[in-house]
Amino acid sequence: MEIRTAGGTRARVGAPSGASTGATEARAFPEGGVPEAIRAFHERVEPRLVGADIADRAGIDARLHDADGTEGFSRIGGNVATAASLASAEALAKETGRALWQVLARPGVDGRSFPAIVGNCLNGGRHAIGGPEFQEFLAVSDAPRPEDSIRVALRVHALVGEELKRRLPKQALGRGDEGGWVAPLGNVDALEVLVGACDKARDELSVPVRPGLDLAASEFYRDGKYRYRDQTLDEDGQVGFVTKLAERYGIAYLEDPFDETSYGAFARLTASIGSRVQIVGDDIFTTHRDRLARGIELRATNSILIKVNQVGTLTDTLATVDLARGSGLRTVSSHRSGDLPEGWLAHVAVGTGAWGIKCGLLGGERVAKLNELLRLGRAAR
Repeated sequence: MEIRTAGGTRARVGAPSGASTGATEARAFPEGGVPEAIRAFHERVEPRLVGADIADRAGIDARLHDADGTEGFSRIGGNVATAASLASAEALAKETGRALWQVLARPGVDGRSFPAIVGNCLNGGRHAIGGPEFQEFLAVSDAPRPEDSIRVALRVHALVGEELKRRLPKQALGRGDEGGWVAPLGNVDALEVLVGACDKARDELSVPVRPGLDLAASEFYRDGKYRYRDQTLDEDGQVGFVTKLAERYGIAYLEDPFDETSYGAFARLTASIGSRVQIVGDDIFTTHRDRLARGIELRATNSILIKVNQVGTLTDTLATVDLARGSGLRTVSSHRSGDLPEGWLAHVAVGTGAWGIKCGLLGGERVAKLNELLRLGRAAR
C-alpha cells in the first residue's frame, strides 16, 4: 500500500500473511480474498483516510477500525489495516526526518539495544509437509552485536544442512517456506541435529547460540490430545515431554508448546522451567492485549510473540507491547511465513525494545529484515 501526504511524502508498505495462524488473530482478507480486500479499501478505507493528520497515529488506526466495524477486521481484512497503519507510520517518519523505529519508540528505548536473533534453521509442521510435527527448529543468539548473532545463526543453518546431507545422502533436501531445511526426521532426531549444529557453531565462532523450538502445538492437538506419529499425549504427558526435552537439550526458547486454549499447561511449564527458559506465547495471545492480560494474571508465560497483522494496527500492537513490558514479559517481534522483502520488522523490534527478532535466515524476504537490523546497528554506533 502507498500513502502520500499533503506535503508530497510517499510511503509504501506491504503486509505479510501466515500459514500457521491462531484462531483469534485478525482475518487476513475478507471473504472473497484479495480482490474483495482491494474493493473494500477503496470503498470503506480510502474515504476515511483522505485528509487525516499523518501525525495522529492513534486517530488513523481508529479510522481503520471504524471502516471495518468488526472485531477481527473481517470486512476489510487485517492485512489491509496492517498495510495502511504501517504505511502511515512510515510516511510520518519520512516527513519528520526520523527513522520508523523512532516513531514507534516506547518510553526508555533509545535505539542502542538490539534484539537477539531467533533464526529458523529447520522447518516442520505447516511450514514443511513431510517433516517433523514441531514447526520450527531455531538458533537463538543474544550476542552483544547483531552482526555476531546473525553470523552464528547462519552458521548453525549451514551446519544443519551439512548434517542432514550426511545422514540422508540419497534424500533430496529442500527448504520450507521460512527458509529452514526440510527433512523426513522425527522431532527428537531433528532436535539433535539442531543441538549439534549449535554446539559446533558456538565453538567455531566463540559466539553464544542455543537451540529453540516453536512447536505450534495447536496444529497437532485434536480431541484433547497431542497426536504425534509415534505417540499420543494428554496434557500431563505433553508437559512432561516438553520439560524433558528442555532439560536434556538445553533449550533456551519454547514457543507454543501447548494448544492455544491451554493457559493452565503454559502456567505449569512456566512455573517449572521459566526461570531458565523463555516460554513464548504466540497462538495463545495473537498479540491481543486482553488475551495477554489473562495470561499475565495466570502467569502463563514469560514472553510474548508480537505480530502486527494479528491485530491489524500499530496502535493495538503497541498497547500489547506496553502491557507486556510493564508486566516484565519479554517481547519477540516476528515475521510471517508469507512475507515480503521489506525491513520494517527490524524497526518494530528496535523501537519496541524487543528482546528478540524472529525470522528466517535465507531468502530475500528474510534477509531484508536482517540487513535492516545491521543498518540500524551501524547507525547507532
